[in-house]
Amino acid sequence: MSDTETLPSIEDLKYSAGELRRDLAAQGITLSHSQSLERIAHDMGFKDWNNLSAAAGRPKDRSPVTQGDRVTGRYLGQPFTATVLDVRAAEMHARFRVTLHFDKPVDVVSFESFSSFRQRVSCTMTPEGRTPQKTSNGEPQLVLC
Repeated sequence: MSDTETLPSIEDLKYSAGELRRDLAAQGITLSHSQSLERIAHDMGFKDWNNLSAAAGRPKDRSPVTQGDRVTGRYLGQPFTATVLDVRAAEMHARFRVTLHFDKPVDVVSFESFSSFRQRVSCTMTPEGRTPQKTSNGEPQLVLC
């Protein structure tokens, strides 16, 4: 699920998890709160509760991507296309830990006689789809288009 605008709020999702627990308890099935949150996340197509809660945060706190999305952008000035492998809410407010797998490895060295290729990158990202960390020229290390 990549359209985070249609997701319920975190409060609504937690309420749904509580309803699920109560409904199952009435049938004699015991489920912990964390198990019910995980079940809600899986039912909505997310890997786990962390990914769902990152995607369903308040509008200003929403991740620019969700797991499985196909994205394009620039990493250290080099263009890329990639698949989002993982998204997690970071400890810092309105930041997300994102892992990308590039379709083709990206050369991260600008020196002509030397190359170093990366195909998988993890970074901290803002809701605007860029890293707060900058390169020496002042540009974000990674920017999604």
